[in-house]
Amino acid sequence: MSIKKHVKLGLSALALSVSFGFINTAFAVEDPIKVGILHSLSGTMAISETALKDTMLMLIEKQNAAGGVLGRQLEPVVVDPASNWPLFAEKARELLEKEKVDVIFGNWTSVSRKSVLPVVEELNGLLFYPVQYEGEESSENVFYTGAAPNQQAIPAVDYLMNDLGVERWVLAGTDYVYPRTTNKILETYLKDKGVAAGDIMINYTPFGHSDWQTIVSDIKKFGSAGKKTAVVSTINGDANVPFYRELGNQGISATDIPVVAFSVGEQELSGIDTAPLVGHLAAWNYFMSVDNDANYDFIDAWVAYKGDDAAVTNDPMEAHYIGFNMYVEAVKKAGTTDVDEVKDAIIGVSVPNLTGGYSTMMPNHHITKPVLIGEIQDNGQFSVVWETPSTVAGDAWSDFLPGSKDLISDWRAPLRCGNFNVVTGKCGGGSADVASN
Repeated sequence: MSIKKHVKLGLSALALSVSFGFINTAFAVEDPIKVGILHSLSGTMAISETALKDTMLMLIEKQNAAGGVLGRQLEPVVVDPASNWPLFAEKARELLEKEKVDVIFGNWTSVSRKSVLPVVEELNGLLFYPVQYEGEESSENVFYTGAAPNQQAIPAVDYLMNDLGVERWVLAGTDYVYPRTTNKILETYLKDKGVAAGDIMINYTPFGHSDWQTIVSDIKKFGSAGKKTAVVSTINGDANVPFYRELGNQGISATDIPVVAFSVGEQELSGIDTAPLVGHLAAWNYFMSVDNDANYDFIDAWVAYKGDDAAVTNDPMEAHYIGFNMYVEAVKKAGTTDVDEVKDAIIGVSVPNLTGGYSTMMPNHHITKPVLIGEIQDNGQFSVVWETPSTVAGDAWSDFLPGSKDLISDWRAPLRCGNFNVVTGKCGGGSADVASN
């Protein structure tokens, strides 16, 4: 064979190789961005979490219709951890190791998040967590788009104390980490405000608790001491339905003993007769009743997606809306879905919320949010009776717990620490092992 022929064949092979290289590159660019959806679709938390799964599917569908991200379509990968906390960890590992998802949106309860946390840290995944929680945690791999205690619990107590004159306090919650830690913060806060220990009643019940007769009777008795009394509720999931029903059965109205809830929104109220609950309260960062064009557009999209004119929106749905849009903007900013680059790119990203402003991702992986107090109406909606004049930045570490009041979180270089002690000048290491949970 001539040298010329050798060269020609070599050039042909090179051209073929380059051609296949371009084809492979093209295919790689067009590979979908895989979005893991980790929400309970069965069990006690399905009443709250199923809507969040559907929210993510709607947001993904809308983004794909707009061309995806970086020219790539988004592919949802849905799993059902079934309100089983250890199963959350298994499903998170499945999403990251087997399905190779680029990001996970999910969890509701703190016990499920804490189950998932070591998995996403070990495998360097990204988790967007959309629900109010107890704080006392900051992970490089988690973005907390729900409220920290200073964005919900503390303002709610201030409202009850200052505007309604509440002097006696029932802290009622489901028996797991979020209510216990939140109530620990609130108990300290109330005592700092001069509330006597005898004017604080604390009660915990298991998930799915249904027999509320005795507990509600105790609350009624506690509230009959001649001092204005309120219930601060961190009761989660479907236990709220019989709790509120029993309040009505025993004739406890909002004028007698108001309840302010941190885990009851439009979704939970849609399953019960709200007439006896009119006037009771909830503290969130969003309500469906907010008068805002962006909110109306979101509601219209949700109703159309569900094919149900009675479909309702709620606060954790808005948190997913914010978190999803932040992720999209961070990927665009980074020019890649690479986890480490997205983590750096997302800090400082601002996107519209549904209350008429913007939410920003802070260096502690929490976001800025307004705080609203809503009053239950007979149609299952909330009328906003109080709100902060501007957004509030989420605080990962409470100022009211000795183990965390000196801690800050900042995931920017060069600090890159979730629990930096400003007194000792040292990083505690880890993500959530400093304060008692």
